[in-house]
Amino acid sequence: AAAEPVNVLPGTLGRGSWCHEHDTIHKRLDIIEEKVIKTVEHLESEVKSLLNIISETASNIPIAPGTPLMDIFDGKY
Repeated sequence: AAAEPVNVLPGTLGRGSWCHEHDTIHKRLDIIEEKVIKTVEHLESEVKSLLNIISETASNIPIAPGTPLMDIFDGKY
């Protein structure tokens, strides 16, 4: 005689631990995502600040006549 398939209704046996684990993973991923977003925003702010400082410094440096100008970024930023 063939074994009959086991019927597990949604929300019953086994679902509880899997669902709890799934929720825990998603909560951890949400926390990680939030930290990554905040870190990226902080780094963007720092880079903008540094670029502004470099730009201000570069514009205040006196250039001797006949000195060729050089773009320190050369389109690679």
